[in-house]
This record gives sequence, structure tokens and C-alpha cells, in this order.
Amino acid sequence: MKRSLFAFVLFCTFSLTAQYSISGTFTPAKNYRWLIVYLLKAGEQAYTADTAIKDGKFSLSLPAHSAPGTYRLVYAVPQEEFYFDVIYSGKEDIQLKFDAEKGVSFTASKENRIFNAYFRQINAAKQAFIDFYQAGKTDKDAFERLSERLRTVQEGYEKESAGLLAHNFIAANRPYIPSEYETGQIYWQHKKDQYFRHLDLTDPILQGSAFLKDKLTNYIFTAILNENRSQEETENLLCQNVDKVASELKDTEESYRFHIFHSLHNTAMAGRFNVTADYILDTYMRPLAQVTGNQKTIDQLEIQHRLQIGSIPPDIIWKDDNVTKRLSEMDGAECYVLIFWSSTCSHCLHQLPPLHEELKKFPDVKVLAIGLEDGKKSWEKESAKLPGFVHVLGLDHWDNRYAELYEIRRTPTFFVLDSDKRIIAKPKSDKELLTFLNEGT
Repeated sequence: MKRSLFAFVLFCTFSLTAQYSISGTFTPAKNYRWLIVYLLKAGEQAYTADTAIKDGKFSLSLPAHSAPGTYRLVYAVPQEEFYFDVIYSGKEDIQLKFDAEKGVSFTASKENRIFNAYFRQINAAKQAFIDFYQAGKTDKDAFERLSERLRTVQEGYEKESAGLLAHNFIAANRPYIPSEYETGQIYWQHKKDQYFRHLDLTDPILQGSAFLKDKLTNYIFTAILNENRSQEETENLLCQNVDKVASELKDTEESYRFHIFHSLHNTAMAGRFNVTADYILDTYMRPLAQVTGNQKTIDQLEIQHRLQIGSIPPDIIWKDDNVTKRLSEMDGAECYVLIFWSSTCSHCLHQLPPLHEELKKFPDVKVLAIGLEDGKKSWEKESAKLPGFVHVLGLDHWDNRYAELYEIRRTPTFFVLDSDKRIIAKPKSDKELLTFLNEGT
């Protein structure tokens, strides 16, 4: 009896500490050398394991007690671009194939095979609705077949995934399924009204993945971008959508909310929805930063906003024969070029004289050259060789106020402003500056 009990305890202990593996292949083999695995958590990721990829093959054992959840497999740099995610339940090995053109597929893992098959089929079923409306169809029988297809896929996979981690995602992704024919406008409104009906934003499994972030991003941006509106109307609607997302997030941890709003802010910035980005920053991120210790992130974002395309940059003020001059008051040009340089910078001394000659071909362009200097003597000598520029002396070099406001990390640095003094380009070199000016004239 004692021996049987001991064996049972030993078996249970082994089961609780059993290690499972992730293995597979990468194609083409020559392009891949190393794999790093991270556990995704709410708003962060934690290193878990890594292994070499040899001849396109890899195998690694996850540490004992590795938590169930979503794991990110990074196979190149930058890490935020070259990765794919897998579901790990703590109950099975994962075998996969990654192809540079086809993506990832799973040869073993019930969780991931069901997950991938579901999203492939449900997305195809939802696309059929889009195609139906875009084709201008009104056939009610065809519409009912589309609804039945959507219902069959959803309910079938909810049943098949019962007891799996994949079920959390499948149930949360349940789409709006109309019970009878609707016009496109009514369908899209109902779809939006019921968007959050099945989403549990407090679910740690969903938070520890890209799923919720993608769902919230799609709610705010996707439908808006498919309709013809003015920029102002679009921004207003985007801000309303942000408010709706904020209300749905109210019961989540503050740190997670900050993470989501940071991601939404970056999406708005990438789409050049500057009003929306400012709204997210001012309305939601600043208050959360104070209680989550993210003030440094806010400071960095403020620089981005100050210098983003479409913004009016900080004014530059200088004296010319005891007369106060301002960048904001410069006139008589179609565009203005700001050049931050230094008379002790070898790159500047090499690039600026020929650039000075080239810019003579653009009579509607004025140049304001801000010299970041430790002293006046060298600047006076070198700036005299560039008489076509308006020159400003900025002492204290990298500690100069304008070097900080314009986040100057190297010289020369260029900004191009339109006639209203809004930033329209940030060329990375003198050649890129000339290319931009030539294309704009």
C-alpha cells in the first residue's frame, strides 16, 4: 500500500513538473540562426528560453512550470517585426514549420491548429459579408446563407475548442451574426454596437497576447478608414472611438491601460492622425503616467509631438544688429529649411558649402542655419562662407536650448517647413533634402 501511494505521488509530481518542447523548421534554412522565446504578459514580455537554429531546424524545452499562455518566438531583428506567436497550454509539445513566404503552420499542437484554422475560416466568412455589400447585392437567400456560414463556423469551433486556451480567443472573437437581411449601413452599425459584447478585457489570457490590442485598434481605426470623410470629421470620430475603448477598459489594471493607449497613440501617429494622437496623450496617457511610473515615456512622446510632420516646431529667436528676429516671423518663401550644424563638425564643413551652392537654384527657399557652438570665433569664420543662409549662434553646443527642443543628436540635422512654418519633411541627409526639394518644385 505504501509503495503504491509513493508511486502515485511520484507520478503526480512528475506530471506537474513535466517539460514540453517547441520544435520545428525554418525555410529557407540559410536565413535563420537563432530563436528567442518570450512569455507575453499584460503589456510586457518575459524572456523564457533561446536556442540555435541549425540547418533550418530547432528544438527547445520550455522550463518546468512555464505558465500557460501566449509565447512570442523571435527569429531576427528588429524583434518587433520578425516574430510569430504560439499558444502554450502546458499540456502538449508544439511542432511547427515556418516559411518566409507562407508564414507559420503547425504539424503538432491541438491548441494552435484549432486556433489557426478558426481564424482562417471565420475571417473568410466575414470577408464574404464585405464582398456581398461591396458587390451591391440584396439577395436575401444569399444573405441568410452567409449568416448561417458564419454561425456554423463560430459555434463549431467554440464547441471543438472547449477546455483549451484557444477557446478564450475564439469565444471572445464571436462576431455579430444578423438573424435576417440588413442593408450595409444597418449591418455595420449593428456590428459596431455589439463589438464588445463577447470581449472580456480583464481576461489575463487575452491580455497576455496581441489579440486584445489588435481588436481595440481595429475598433478605432478600421471602419473609419473605409469611409470618405474630411480629415477633421475622421479625427472627431476616431476620438469618439477612443473614448468608447477607454470606457470598456475601465476595469483593467492601470498599467495595462497605459500599454494599450501607448499602442493606440503610436498607430495614430503612424497614420498621421495628429489630433487623435494628441487626444490620446493628453486625455488618457498623461494621467495614467503619474500613477504607473511612465513619465519618461510621456517626455519622449512630447518630443515626437513637437517635431511630428504637420506640427509647428518651437520658435527660434535671435538678435540681428540688436533687432529681435523670429523663425515664426520669417516670410517671403514657399518653404524654409532649418539646418542644425557646427563649425567643428567635419561632416558639416564637407556637406554645407556644396549644399549652399545647390540651394541657390531654389529662390523660394530660405535657410535658417543654427550653429551649435562652444565659442563664437570658429562659427563666425565658417558661417561667413555661407552668406546665403540666415545664421543663428547657439552657444553651449549640445546643451543649447534649441538642441534640446529639436532633439538634435547629430549634425547636420535638417527640417523642412512649409510657408505656414509647419514641418513637412525631416531629411536624413543633404542628398535627401535636395531630392525632396526637387520633387516638390
